[in-house]
Amino acid sequence: MTTAQRDELPFLLRPAGLTLLVGLLTALKVFVAANSHFVEDEAYYRLWGLSPALSYYDHPPMIGWWIGTGQALFGDTVFAVRALVVASGVIGSLALWRTTCLLFDRQAAGWAVLFLNASLLVGIGGILATPDAPSVLFWGLSLWALAELSASKNANWWLVVGLMAGFGLLAKYSVLFLGTGIVLWLLWVPPARRWLQSWQLWAGGLIAVLCFSPVLYWNHLHDWVSFYKQFGRAGGGGFTARYIFEFLGGLIGLLNPLIAVLAVAGAVLLAKGLKARDTAASLLVLTVLPFLVYLLYHSLHARVQANWPAPLFPAFAMMAAVFVAGLQPGQRFWQGLARAGVVLGLAIAVLVQTHAVAPLTGSLARKDPTFQLRGWPEIGRQVAAIAEREGTTFVATTSYGLNGQLDFLLKDTVPVAQVTERIRYIMQGDPDPAPFDGPGLYVAEKRRDNAGQLEQAFAFVEKLADLTRKVDDVPLETLVVYKVRDRIGPVFEALPGR
Repeated sequence: MTTAQRDELPFLLRPAGLTLLVGLLTALKVFVAANSHFVEDEAYYRLWGLSPALSYYDHPPMIGWWIGTGQALFGDTVFAVRALVVASGVIGSLALWRTTCLLFDRQAAGWAVLFLNASLLVGIGGILATPDAPSVLFWGLSLWALAELSASKNANWWLVVGLMAGFGLLAKYSVLFLGTGIVLWLLWVPPARRWLQSWQLWAGGLIAVLCFSPVLYWNHLHDWVSFYKQFGRAGGGGFTARYIFEFLGGLIGLLNPLIAVLAVAGAVLLAKGLKARDTAASLLVLTVLPFLVYLLYHSLHARVQANWPAPLFPAFAMMAAVFVAGLQPGQRFWQGLARAGVVLGLAIAVLVQTHAVAPLTGSLARKDPTFQLRGWPEIGRQVAAIAEREGTTFVATTSYGLNGQLDFLLKDTVPVAQVTERIRYIMQGDPDPAPFDGPGLYVAEKRRDNAGQLEQAFAFVEKLADLTRKVDDVPLETLVVYKVRDRIGPVFEALPGR
């Protein structure tokens, strides 16, 4: 693209326009990140940040390390948990722009950044501190390093590819599928095969394995529990068509339905390049294909969670951008669809982010995508008041999400501990048994009330209250509070192998 052609680009497709837009969206995310409460998973991952480890039961450690860094900078606050996630959105947009420039052109790069930020998953969920955030970032940075390699023919970029992919494996195991895609690209594209004779490629692979080695070592020490948890569900049930349409519908919805149409059109266009063994088209398609095929396979056996495809979203945005950038001036329908997709996605993102801080209505109750954020400070104050009134020395729970919420809300009052699934908290060490010799509270969601389990540990278990989590006086869920005392047995569920 010539200088004259670049100057003809609309303002929002130029670097200055994109910088302004991403900057404004980031400012909004910073405000929302600091002023809206945790969802349950974030409250749980906050505990990872407070107890850094080589890995954890649910996932590799990267999100815990990110959160720990935020807590070191900003204290034990909601914003600290989300700080690096918000920053990663800026880095991811920059990497996507550079990647698309290298593989295609600046016009496609501008559209790719717009489409990614207008996707509902990124626009709405871009503040949430979950393992998806570092997974998306490092998958995207791996693709960026591959684009630099392809453009420069400098084999040293394989070292960066290995480092970024290794960091991705420290975020989520699904980045393994990216490695499969890279191998397919090396074998499929004739010019790429020359890299198989480069020592840097093999060194990059070694770097990725070394980055991942803390997770391997942690799993070795703990009987491979994390691998069993994550890989044990890979296509586990019998064949069913029950979930595939749910998966496809969720994917289209979170990508943004209008952008999804453009991404499909772009995939068809790129498939022609794949057939011709074009370097750029093949790289984009083949790094997406293994994970997408796995998700489709999994959806024919069990439910695919809506967040799982998140690492593919930058590539989907790039596919849509390649299609739109190649449109002729007279193709107004597709051009209008692209503009409408960006406007719709950004408008919904701003609306939902604003709603997360200042609820526009509570009438949607649990159908509201932000319902997990609501009503927790009030619940915390009520539980703290009951604990003070009853003179209790601990709060027990039996679900990780509620445990995380109460641990944050009661951090300056009484200790909170989940008495079940202790493998989740192995990084904290064994709990101090002293507080559990005194009276305590057991708090649970009513639908997950396991008070009977506490009767095996305490002679006295008595219900004290029902607490209702609300938004604008609309009930969201009921929590039950019990008083327990007179310990007669072990309080904590034994760890596997002990």
